[in-house]
Amino acid sequence: MGIKTFIPITPSSRFKVNSDFAEITKDKPEKSLTVSLKKTGGRNNFGRITVRRRGGGHKRRYRLIDFKRDKFDVEGTVIAVEYDPNRTTRIALVEYPDKERRYIIWPDKLNVGDKVISTSDTQTDIKPGNCMKLNYIPLGTIIHNVELEPGKGGVIARSAGSWAQVMAKEGGFAQLRMPSGEIRLVKLDCRATIGQVGVIEHSSFISGKAGRTRWLGRRPKVRGAAMNPIDHPHGGGEGKAGQGNPHPVTPWGKPTKGGKTRKPKKYSNRFIIKRRK
Repeated sequence: MGIKTFIPITPSSRFKVNSDFAEITKDKPEKSLTVSLKKTGGRNNFGRITVRRRGGGHKRRYRLIDFKRDKFDVEGTVIAVEYDPNRTTRIALVEYPDKERRYIIWPDKLNVGDKVISTSDTQTDIKPGNCMKLNYIPLGTIIHNVELEPGKGGVIARSAGSWAQVMAKEGGFAQLRMPSGEIRLVKLDCRATIGQVGVIEHSSFISGKAGRTRWLGRRPKVRGAAMNPIDHPHGGGEGKAGQGNPHPVTPWGKPTKGGKTRKPKKYSNRFIIKRRK
């Protein structure tokens, strides 16, 4: 995995920075592990836009990822690393002795031919791709695809370059440092996968032109200050007027650009030891 820069023979290639895709070993996805994916354009079941700036983009098929890692105590072999258009990282195709194949999130330093295993209630080797309960993972270990409820599948640290770290264990809970810097309690029965998610350089990528962003299904973003007063609280004014509002807000008047949106009485507050910055 590396970064690729381009000779500026066109305006779009002048600042473009992309992956070299060197880690990818297979072009076509496993057909049995894909399903059709319908675009929403950011609209809900009433047809109303609930997420702005969505639409267009290349047609995709969704890859079914094994976030639960519930094929226990059976060693699988990584037979391919593939591109996934639905996420920022790559996915690894694992084949088990009974010829069943599953996709998993591709951790950094996991290569084709490597063995991975998910244990039910024992410890295994601390190497990328292996999955086990937090109870058996040593302190200081870098992990990803972390569950919040036992058996429900990993939901934390799944995007490119993400990782969490086991800081301490006490009273049936593990203290994890989250990707945001937050320190949080997670039950020791929850499972996690060893290693950091691949494509660590993702934050350095630059699309180079608006068209590449449109291919990903992202539409243009317009500043509130450039709109009319009817369209946004920051809109209107003569010439290049500022936002006028004492605090930046969304089109619906909610604080933005750093405004706190978490509910003060949320049930999971008791699991958070240190808030993210």
